[in-house]
Amino acid sequence: MIRPIIVLVEPQLAENIGMVARAMANFSLSELRIVAPRDGWPRKGAHSAASGAVHVLEGAKLYDTVREAIADLNFVFATTARERGQMKRVFGPDEAMVETHRRGAEGQHIGIMFGRERTGLENDEVSLADAIITFPVDPQFSSLNLAQAVLLVSYEWYKLATGGALPFSGERLSPPAPREMVTSFFDYLEAELDAVNFYPEDKKPTMTRNMRDIFHRLEMTEQDVRTLRGAIRALAEGRRLRKS
Repeated sequence: MIRPIIVLVEPQLAENIGMVARAMANFSLSELRIVAPRDGWPRKGAHSAASGAVHVLEGAKLYDTVREAIADLNFVFATTARERGQMKRVFGPDEAMVETHRRGAEGQHIGIMFGRERTGLENDEVSLADAIITFPVDPQFSSLNLAQAVLLVSYEWYKLATGGALPFSGERLSPPAPREMVTSFFDYLEAELDAVNFYPEDKKPTMTRNMRDIFHRLEMTEQDVRTLRGAIRALAEGRRLRKS
């Protein structure tokens, strides 16, 4: 699978370039092209903002014009927050990455252009792209930080590439508690509550059932039962020690 190339057009701040590199590395993208950065390149501040994504910065390629930066690409997206009056297909980031995966699987090289922090891409630059990516944001506040925009696109690409697999599952490390263990815990808990006159005599059956239902809803593991039983034992023994 050929991965998309991130193209930054006249980025202004070194820190933003560094944060773009970090966002790319988060989602396994590594090819960065930079067109005429305002203050030259390389710039102090980019590496610290990259937070370890140094390989992206060190591999970045510098270009004088957009035409040069995209000359070898087969398909190019332009990102923009506003309608440009150009007859181009418009994609959300998720749909755009589906198209990117399809074309990448065919061996095509795809670029995604991002414009200047303050003004974005110029209309002539957008005209060089095959399609537009825009983001479903609040129209009252549609401005995205450069690295945020790159991150949104990179995330959608990586989610498709990995099938959306999470790095860990949060699965239970202890098996579900067997019924015998749970009912034994109920017996112990109710006996200790009886010892401190917790139940009003006429309400004990209802309160007992309600409390059991609370624990059933937790779908307790063996470790849960052992922990709760140990906590109740500690409270009960502490109470007895204070009385003696």
